[in-house]
Amino acid sequence: MIKITTPVLGEEELKEVKKVLDSGYLVQNKYVKLIEEFISKYVGTKHAVAVSSGTAALHLSLLSLGIKEGDEVIVPDFTFPATVNVVEMVGAKPILVDIDPETFCINTEEIESKITNKTKAIMPVHEFGNSANMDEIIKVSKKYNLKIIEDAACALGTEYKKKKIGSIGDIGCFSFHPRKSVTTGEGGIITTNDPEIYEKLQILRNHGISKVEGKVDFVLPGYNYRLTDIQAAIGVVQLKKLEEIIDKKINLAEIYNRELKNIDKIRAPKYQEEVRHTYQTYHVILSESINRDEVIKELKKNEIESNYGAYAIHALKYYREKYKLDDSEFKNSLKAYNQGLALPLSYELDEKDVIFVVKKLKEIIQKG
Repeated sequence: MIKITTPVLGEEELKEVKKVLDSGYLVQNKYVKLIEEFISKYVGTKHAVAVSSGTAALHLSLLSLGIKEGDEVIVPDFTFPATVNVVEMVGAKPILVDIDPETFCINTEEIESKITNKTKAIMPVHEFGNSANMDEIIKVSKKYNLKIIEDAACALGTEYKKKKIGSIGDIGCFSFHPRKSVTTGEGGIITTNDPEIYEKLQILRNHGISKVEGKVDFVLPGYNYRLTDIQAAIGVVQLKKLEEIIDKKINLAEIYNRELKNIDKIRAPKYQEEVRHTYQTYHVILSESINRDEVIKELKKNEIESNYGAYAIHALKYYREKYKLDDSEFKNSLKAYNQGLALPLSYELDEKDVIFVVKKLKEIIQKG
């Protein structure tokens, strides 16, 4: 089976995990500090806070900004539900915005019309390793005094105009899920330049604990969102491979682009000159004359794994029933959800694998 993605794991990760087990210090120790130092330096921020998942990173980010019941947060409609779920979890209201059909990121032309006196933040998602139009988002945020939380779960290493994603907004949130380029199994990390946000994030991830006059005290109702040293040890090794993995995925994406170029009924991702796209997912759009779900089934028969890329949030049961939003507001998101197809892309693949995937995809589409 040609998998959508496969984690790049080996003996080195096992050796580092054994060191943690032998030490007896399993939580919030040496390796957590190492992964935080690496990410802050790599992304280009003053601070990084390792947490238990990308979802935890988003949740704590909202809490650190004081976003609460009655507030509104602007979020793209096309994303993984975790992005919007955390807004609901803090009691705020997610204000959904359609996407740019070329980038799959939030349509910045529609943001301003959604802003009210309750709006507190914009949460752009750098979908599939691409980048949202951060210049426009910054412009709007400054005009209305809004915070920016970058959902960069898929975008570690992505650059916008030579700046690393996660260093442009007030907060950046990354995931180390196995589907990502590097993994800790589950895990995530938050980046920021703001010392007050950094301090609050540290308190919130660890039960609300802080040291007051040298003594431990519980200063906030916090969570257990800690990354273990076992996970961090895997991550420290993984991060050494990050640039090599990204370069390989970019190369494979270019082969996909070449092979798909002249195939009718398939739209490949658009290249943006100002963006270093890291291709966490290679996502295409099929013509509406094609049954995407049948294509997934047929590819599986040919030992090729494929899947949805992300979801149109307004169309999912909870959000559909609660907010009753009109499909006409989210035409691009719906098309990306209904006709989008994530194809295999990982470090373990090579050119012949990509050519085989495209060949079988073309045969399936031609058969109708």
